[in-house]
Amino acid sequence: MIYALFVLFVRAVYLAGGHEVSRVGSTRLPATGGAVLAINHTSYVDFTFMGIEAKGRDKRLIRFMGKVELRKNPLLRWLMWACKVILVDRSAGHNAYLAAVQELRKGEIVGIYPEATISQSYELKDFKSGAARMALEAGVPIIPSIVWGSQRIAPKGRANSLGRTKTPVMIAVGEPISPTGTAEELTAALRVAMTALLHEVQQAYGPHPAGESWVPARLGGSAPTLEEAAVLDARGR
Repeated sequence: MIYALFVLFVRAVYLAGGHEVSRVGSTRLPATGGAVLAINHTSYVDFTFMGIEAKGRDKRLIRFMGKVELRKNPLLRWLMWACKVILVDRSAGHNAYLAAVQELRKGEIVGIYPEATISQSYELKDFKSGAARMALEAGVPIIPSIVWGSQRIAPKGRANSLGRTKTPVMIAVGEPISPTGTAEELTAALRVAMTALLHEVQQAYGPHPAGESWVPARLGGSAPTLEEAAVLDARGR
């Protein structure tokens, strides 16, 4: 109940902000049954857009995976509990993995970031194999998805743009990928699918003004390249 109310609250906040949300492939989210939902990670709020999308589509509530360190904030700790976030402790990651597999077998959608951390380049970083291993063990599909534009609202390493910014955000859901092959093969297939989907979304999104900080260097923006972003990550910035 609290999770559903939180989704309604976030939706109201985004309506107040005037954000123009467009959707592609929403019907590819399964109405029932377990699935691993793989999401790109460009901002602190991309999960909220995907959560709203799933709730509005089939009234499903995604079981997101989140870092246990976030629980240090009392408000976040309460929200993570209320939203039934699967906590990931990097010193004991296998416990989160087992919990996620159990939820998948119960028929839940588990949301995961294959990149593990926010991409400051807004390109896809190297993928971890956890999403593929979960899908294979639970016998459920992986669904590639992209959220684009949310890096203009709450990016890492730059000031947030909150308030009534009327920021366009695009959500795209790709075709489900069957849980076959090895974890390495499935991870590679997922990355190929998400890369293609990301490029499709960027093309459909609209203008990417040259020099803008939210625009990837590949598209003429001033965001750091993947290599430059890796240096920032290593410095803890």
